[in-house]
Amino acid sequence: MSRFLHIADIHLGIRRYNLPDRTNDFFRAWQEVIERYAIGRRVDFVLIAGDLFDRRNVDPQAANHAMIMLRKLEAARIPVLVIEGNHDSHEFTSRFSWLRSFSQWGYIKLLEPEWTDGTPSLTQWNDVEARGSYIDIGDARIFGSIWFGTTIGQALPLMSEAVRQNRREGATNIMLLHSDIEGQVNRPVQNALSLSKLSLLRGAVDYLALGHTHKKFDIEEWAFNPGSLEACNVDEVEAERGAYIIETDGPRLKIEFVSAGADYFQRPFKRIEYQIDSLDEPDQARQEIFEFLREQCAKDEEDDLKKPIIELTLRGQLAFKNSLLRLDKLKEQAIEELRPLGLIINNKTIPKQLAVALGLGRDTPRSERELKVIEDIIRPDPRFGHRAQEFAALIVEAKRLALEGESPEKILRLIEDRLFQAAAEHEQAALAEGAD
Repeated sequence: MSRFLHIADIHLGIRRYNLPDRTNDFFRAWQEVIERYAIGRRVDFVLIAGDLFDRRNVDPQAANHAMIMLRKLEAARIPVLVIEGNHDSHEFTSRFSWLRSFSQWGYIKLLEPEWTDGTPSLTQWNDVEARGSYIDIGDARIFGSIWFGTTIGQALPLMSEAVRQNRREGATNIMLLHSDIEGQVNRPVQNALSLSKLSLLRGAVDYLALGHTHKKFDIEEWAFNPGSLEACNVDEVEAERGAYIIETDGPRLKIEFVSAGADYFQRPFKRIEYQIDSLDEPDQARQEIFEFLREQCAKDEEDDLKKPIIELTLRGQLAFKNSLLRLDKLKEQAIEELRPLGLIINNKTIPKQLAVALGLGRDTPRSERELKVIEDIIRPDPRFGHRAQEFAALIVEAKRLALEGESPEKILRLIEDRLFQAAAEHEQAALAEGAD
């Protein structure tokens, strides 16, 4: 029997949102997981399924954060088996990378297939050369792969066959893979691996250790993705993430999941909203938002490790230009006086003119909404406000002609004719009024 820890997407050295404390947050998550669940549970090995680092050009702090825990694992005689992810993969024009250097120094074992003329060949790990495609530890054989990117659909069938030919009968055969998986991403991804291609590995390995997608999921209790150790951005906060501890007995597996935030450190986020309505002055709006932030920050923990990063979303209607709100000034004042750990401000307000159009009802045709928005933009202008409806119709007509491919000359003539006609009608109306 063997016991191992499966983690992925540690992203050491991350500097998202330009918050220095966030880099330390990712180290704390890495530190706690290794101390509690690798060393504390006496695992036989650790799997890292890509993106140990947040970038291939590793900065000194990130290297130190990695080395602190890798040395502890070395002292505990726990080997660390790693593959490259998209963030820390080597350049295509070079055979050098920081992960390869860490592997040469003996802190990790970077498992990589060798490709010749588009065909993979798998070799057993050689401690002298510090290189190989798979390694045997106890009753497990672990295979590595690379970040395939857009070629994953073509490469995986070849890798599957190579793994099948080198699998160890009677052992727990494991493979590490860093890739998007069909049906597990919330955005369009052209190179997501299809489930049909993924299933080619089913007969070759007993446990597929996935990485890349920052949320926990599994496929038929055979392919497992733990998610990132920490939330890399605010949109990932609500996704479940963590690490797997696996006990093996040949093809039979006992799976345990440890969750970020519940079982080890994760930075809390506070997502709040503020509604801006009936405020005509930018300074007044900015001050009211600041006071709202003051109330929210007063509720936060004093302990730096428990202080949340605040995401403030502004909604409502603005009666003035968006730029006059000066959110940069608001953020600077809030950070200086309220001292939150981090502050992200999303401006989702809309102009009052657009709000009126949006209030026309769901069944209102798009063309009518568009016309209403343009009218409301023109109406406050003293030069053209009295002709807002007419000029809005002219703008919509000019747009229609442009979309239909009419020549600029024809569109210009339409505009000139309508403007001259409007001017003439206005002059006649003025003369008639004077005669009265």
